[in-house]
Amino acid sequence: MSWFTETLQHYPEIAVFLSLGIGYWVGGKSVKGFSLGAVTATLLAAIAIGQLHISISPNVKSVFFLMFLFAVGYGVGPQFVRGIAKDGLPQALFAVVQCVLCLAAPVIAAKLAGYSVGSAAGLFAGSQTISASMGLATDAINRLGLPASQAKALLDEMPTAYAVSYIFGTVGSALILATLGPKLLRIDLVAACKEYEVNLGGAQELGVAGQAWHRHELRAYRIAPDSPIAGKTVSQVEALEPEGTRLFIERVRRAGVIEEATLSFVLQSGDVVAVAGPRDQLIALLAARDRDASHDGDHAVAVRAARGIEVDDPELLAVPAEGVDVYVTSKAVDGKTLQELSRLPAARGVYLRKIKRGPTETQIPVLPNTVLHRGDVVTIVGRTQDTTAAAKALGVLDRPTNVTDVAFVTLAITLGALLGAIVIKVGSIPITLSTAGGALIAGIVFGWLRAIHPTFGRIPEPTVWFMNSVGLNVFIAVVGITAGPGFVAGLQHLGISLFLWGIFATALPLILGMLIAKYVFRFHPAILLGVCAGARTTTAALGMVCDAAKSQIPGLGYTVTYAVGNTLLTIWGMVIVMLMT
Repeated sequence: MSWFTETLQHYPEIAVFLSLGIGYWVGGKSVKGFSLGAVTATLLAAIAIGQLHISISPNVKSVFFLMFLFAVGYGVGPQFVRGIAKDGLPQALFAVVQCVLCLAAPVIAAKLAGYSVGSAAGLFAGSQTISASMGLATDAINRLGLPASQAKALLDEMPTAYAVSYIFGTVGSALILATLGPKLLRIDLVAACKEYEVNLGGAQELGVAGQAWHRHELRAYRIAPDSPIAGKTVSQVEALEPEGTRLFIERVRRAGVIEEATLSFVLQSGDVVAVAGPRDQLIALLAARDRDASHDGDHAVAVRAARGIEVDDPELLAVPAEGVDVYVTSKAVDGKTLQELSRLPAARGVYLRKIKRGPTETQIPVLPNTVLHRGDVVTIVGRTQDTTAAAKALGVLDRPTNVTDVAFVTLAITLGALLGAIVIKVGSIPITLSTAGGALIAGIVFGWLRAIHPTFGRIPEPTVWFMNSVGLNVFIAVVGITAGPGFVAGLQHLGISLFLWGIFATALPLILGMLIAKYVFRFHPAILLGVCAGARTTTAALGMVCDAAKSQIPGLGYTVTYAVGNTLLTIWGMVIVMLMT
């Protein structure tokens, strides 16, 4: 054991990796749906390892924390700017109100309980489950000009308060929003979401990837003799279907030869056409033919001729098709509904399978009146030439790649940190963003620019995840290892009162926020709890709300408020130090 202790003391980098390994492993386990999560598990593991009195350079946590904050800003940039500037303004304003409540409650609790600055910062970070705020709080405490021993004591108190208050901060916020919220506000979540879906134009999309049932199909029909559609062009025939029907002729077999069906292609009797469309619309087409064919008379003959006869033609139906992700950047489609976009020429032959929005990749329901925004990632399916045309109209193809624009990442962090390092004195009070705050702002700005001009700054999703998760957890590991020796004493000193004040700091802002969201902002009941979850950046709560609603509709209120909340709650780590001194 002495050899192991001496080795970790001599090579502290081993202690960091050991903390990460234990943290991710333990944090990934769940008991009856509850999990500590990687951040809290890493902190607890690091605190335990820190009992061995291991010294680590503070520069290590600074480097990884800057990387983490830039990734946070990069992810929320498009939604943050859109929420502040455009249609998400009410949600953005609510997020600001919610964040102010989330700051006020821990400050009140800390002052009433007589906690130090470090404990107050930790109470805020844990009760609001915003681990990133501890980084800015650390910078702010270091700038107070206190003696080194006093500053270290404050910094050591922070992770103690965080760890104690975090548990209820995570579980309690989810229970308050998903279980108490509907009862307090007298909301029938299931009914509210169904009503909202009707307002958006239909039911949710089914047949996602991984299921045997598929939303869209391709079937073959032979044009009967004397058919009314013989002699008409493909565009004329497709226009015969009722409004809202999206059936497209993809290919035609004529005299044994297969040809691509252009809009000007003239159909003839005897042709076999490959028709693509939603399963329900193809079934309705066949059902109409069968119903009409059951009646006697000339009308039945005409209908059978118009509808044609379904045939099995594997070669004709072997249409080259693909499903691709498209990063939406076009200003022309921003703010348009899916129904409006379906009328564009580039939408012909293309079907939308999925919409992902925001840094948490919240899945947005695919409904006629769902609005598309720049920064969304949509999954479309269809013939290769059709998906290529649609992608050009929407933005750029988001093809899988493992290449990161490292020059962009590092120079952007450098620029943000340099701006954040500038100190402006107002009297004797130094005002600064700090290098961490500068990196966050740089991430927001460059993330937004990337959404508009995706020709630079490519950071693949796995890299963003690494910068987010590992960047934060390395910072947390160093904090825990450094604070380890004083953790036990701090816990004994603060005890059960800290846990109870954590409940107060978690519950009060959420309850007040839900009431304000309903009676002041008057959000629709279907998205109200999603709005609250986003402003508090609690993804676990959103998951429970969606489960209770049996719908993904609450996610429509999550993305803008998450972007604003994640930014402000992180900055509050610096503000709470200012308020407590």
